[in-house]
Amino acid sequence: MIYFDNVTKKYKDNFSLQEITISIAQGEFVSIVGHSGAGKTTLTKLILAEEAPTAGSVFFESTNIHKLSKKDLMNFRRKVGIVFQDFRLLPNRTAYENIAFAMEATGKSDEEIMEDVPHVLELVDLTNRAFHFPHQLSGGEKQRLAIARAIITQPDLIIADEPTGNLDPMNAKEVINILKKINDLGTTVILTTHNKGLVDSIKKRVITLENGRVIRDDKEGKYML
Repeated sequence: MIYFDNVTKKYKDNFSLQEITISIAQGEFVSIVGHSGAGKTTLTKLILAEEAPTAGSVFFESTNIHKLSKKDLMNFRRKVGIVFQDFRLLPNRTAYENIAFAMEATGKSDEEIMEDVPHVLELVDLTNRAFHFPHQLSGGEKQRLAIARAIITQPDLIIADEPTGNLDPMNAKEVINILKKINDLGTTVILTTHNKGLVDSIKKRVITLENGRVIRDDKEGKYML
């Protein structure tokens, strides 16, 4: 599904990624781990074509992401849901409206929105918070809402960039359980995190970065740093 072919990313005189070659298959759950500055965020930005590699190529389903036209790039990004550490919710819209907005942006009808939004709210256990605004939600509820918004368009891939960084252990575990549930339904998940306990509990593939290089790639790995 995703293939990094000898990818290097350099900023001025500093290498963020060096000679990365990895493949992620459809339906995998992959944790990308490493200390701050190891290259985790750069890797996700390359997948989204927010950054271009200095050398090498990034492919999505055999297509070089960085050679897509502007229109094709927009279509590609619709296949990817993103969950951020800082939630990035719309403050003046309710939980329901935050999710509906994501559907409206892709041209879904009012009927589709009314049918699908309640289902995804149920999936992330926010049915009883549907008409609350973000400031009325806890940190864990905000992140679950962010996940709901990311999956409502049924993407092929979810990128969760440090999604538990601002959460207590209980809420962090709930967020990971939801990501695992989404993965069980067939969606590919790429998780970047510093959280050793969570990575160890997932018991899925772990790619470890250090100084921009892959130093470990374990099929059922643990956080080894």
